[in-house]
Parts: sequence; structure tokens; C-alpha cells
Amino acid sequence: MTYQDFEKAATNTGLASAVKTAVNAWKNGTTYNTAVDADSYDRHKNITLANISAMKAEMGKRLYGNAGNDAKSEISSNFFHRLNTQRCNYLLGNGLSFPEKETGGRFGAKFDTLVKDIAYKALIHGVCFGYWSDKLYCFEVTEFAPLWDEETGVLMAGVRFWQIAPSKPTFYVLYEADGYTKFVDKDGVMQLTDDKHGYIQVVSKTEIDGEMIVGERNYSALPIIPMWGSKLHQSTLIGLRSAIDAYDIVNSGFADDLNEMQEIFWILQNYGGMNQDDLTKFFRRLKWFKVAEMDTSDSGTITPYKQEVPYQSRQIFLDNIRKQMYEGFGALDVHQLSAGSTNDHIDAAYQPLDEEADDLEFQVIEFVQQLGALLGIDEGKCTPQFKRNRISNQSEQVAMIVQEAAWLDEETIIKKLPNITPDEIDDIMARKAAETIDRGFGGGGE
Repeated sequence: MTYQDFEKAATNTGLASAVKTAVNAWKNGTTYNTAVDADSYDRHKNITLANISAMKAEMGKRLYGNAGNDAKSEISSNFFHRLNTQRCNYLLGNGLSFPEKETGGRFGAKFDTLVKDIAYKALIHGVCFGYWSDKLYCFEVTEFAPLWDEETGVLMAGVRFWQIAPSKPTFYVLYEADGYTKFVDKDGVMQLTDDKHGYIQVVSKTEIDGEMIVGERNYSALPIIPMWGSKLHQSTLIGLRSAIDAYDIVNSGFADDLNEMQEIFWILQNYGGMNQDDLTKFFRRLKWFKVAEMDTSDSGTITPYKQEVPYQSRQIFLDNIRKQMYEGFGALDVHQLSAGSTNDHIDAAYQPLDEEADDLEFQVIEFVQQLGALLGIDEGKCTPQFKRNRISNQSEQVAMIVQEAAWLDEETIIKKLPNITPDEIDDIMARKAAETIDRGFGGGGE
């Protein structure tokens, strides 16, 4: 539903009904449902694998009754969370810095952490929203239905919704440029619970009455800003999901084969009179007790055979799928680096991750600049800077610094040393400055 559709619905059916319709339309859309699936994979739950296991269990039960109701292995990998965490933390693990320190103070003490949370959800959901009300809040697409302008694509309004349990009421807050309005849905009936309020309270202070709210006002624009996870404007689950499913299905099937395999199995001859229940009982006894009773008095024979589960082909497949996931996602696979890798090799391994982090960096910069504009901060002052963490061959790096030392001043040399933190640099330079002053006073008194 677009913002124009919402306005028409509000005119025809009323504002409360239009709010509920907007949320229902959003929950039936692709973005919302992809985000719900992404949350499952992010929590180490492969819903495709779970559905396949449930289907196999149902088919076995229908074919063989309770005898076919074996639990299947569900080994869910952690690739989705791991890869997205690597990209997000690589860019934002050290927080944001600004050309002027006071700019960071305008955004609040926990601004770095909140931006990282929003960026991570933007990656796995495709988009996430930051709501500003004295500080930054994270609105995920699983709890916020955006209303875009169908002509310009600008976010014009949105509805936040939540429900703590299916039997409890659903709460709604409609956010518009000129304020927010609250509703509640009890037993299918939408009700207005609070009239529209401005986003900023105007407070008056007097010696007699103290602080009093004397009015309300709004920002220059809607105080909700979208952050996209990439220029594709889609969840990272798209494309990656099929590879994760293939890996988990093969890995789980391998575990089932090992669990159900009989190192020695038996061929029964002249036992055609055995029905399905008899064969099932025989198999059960072999599986659990490794022995079964058989009557061989009527020329029946039992011949043992040895079997082995194919291993090498599956392991090659799993290794290839894992490699493809890292390459396709643009992630750093540390298994491709050795302890003696040179910095040239390390830099080459980081190149795909740098390219994907650059894409996310542009999205974060645009988000912060829009937030700065909302707060009246000049664009040049609120353009964030980033410091990326990466492993390196420190011995090689130090050796290069030693070679360049003749052309560098002492402070530059200390700043370039890889094993010294910024705080330690400040302490070292402060001590050296103090030592210089002490020597100066000492020389003057002699």
C-alpha cells in the first residue's frame, strides 16, 4: 500500500480502519515475509530443513504407521548470522567518528551501537528504519509498515504495530510528518486511544510551577529514516538461502545415514511369509540390539553383508558449497589464509569484503546525513568516518615502518605501529611531552 492508497482508504473507511488495512497489506507482502524467514535463519533455525523433516516424518507415518515415525536430523548451519555479522562489524565494529567531536554528542552516547543494530537488520531484512525522538530507535520491518509516496519514493508515513501474544490486543502507532496517533485493536475492533501529538514537547520552566508542557511542535520532516542494506534494496537471504539449504540438507542427511546405517545388514531368503510388521520388528531388533531371532528350519537362510556410507563425495560437496557461499557473499574466509601469508595476500583476500562493506558504508552515510539534516546539522559536519578492523602480518608491517623511520617523525612512527591502540598513543605522547618539559626545566636550572 502506498501513501496515496492510505489516504484514499482513510477517506473511505476511516483512519483507524486504514491503519489496520495498511499493516495487513504489509504483512502479506514479500519484504515482510522474507524478513520473518531471515530472522529464523539468523537464529540458527533452517525452516526449509524443518519443513522437509516434518514432511518425511508424515510420509513415513502414513506408509509404515508408528514404525516410520523416526525423528530426522536437523543440523542447521550458522552461515547466515556469521556472514552478516562479519560484514556489519567489519564496517561498524569501531563505531563512527565525525570531523567535529561535538557532532557525535548531538546524536547521543549510544548512537554507534544503535546505528550498528539498524545496519545489521538492514542487511538481513533489506531495509530498517531509524526513528528519532531525543535519541535513535530501531524500527524493524517486522514491526513497522512504511507508506511510500508512489511518485517520489519518499517515506511519507508509517505504522508501528506489536502484539505480545495472539490472545492479547494489537497496538498501532501511526507516524506522519505532523505528529503521531495511537490505536488499539481489541477483539477485532479498532479504537483510537490517543489523539495526534507532536514529536517535540515545548516545556516552560518557572520558579513556582517548575517544568510545564505548554505546547508541541514537529520536525521539518518525518523523523523516521530508512537505511537500506545495499544498493539492491533486498535481504541478504535472497540468493544465500538456497546454498544454506543445500548445505544443511546434505549435512543432515549424512547424519541420518550414519545413524540408521547397519554396518552389517542381512538378506533373508525363503521368508516371503513375513508381513510388514514382521520385517519392521526384525529391523528394529537389528538396529537397537544388533541381533534378531530367525527360524531357519525350513531352508531359510540369513546372509550378512557389509556396507559403508559414501563420505568423500559428500564432503567435497559441502566444502564446495561453503566456499561458494563465502565467495558469493564477498566474505573473508580465514581458512584460505595461512600463518605466513604476506600482507599482499591478506589484502587480496579482503578485497571482496571491502567492496561489499563500501556498499553498506554508502547506505550508512546517507542515513546519518538525513538524520543530521533533521536535527539541523550541516552535511559536512555529520558525514561519518569509519575505521575497519582487519588482520595483518604485523612482523612485516613493523619491518616496513623501521625501514621508513628515517623519513618519519616520532609521533607518526608510533601511530603506525599495529599493536598500539589509539588510547595508548595518547598516553605515550603525553608522557613524552612531559619528559621534554622536565628536561627543559632541568637544563635551565644547571
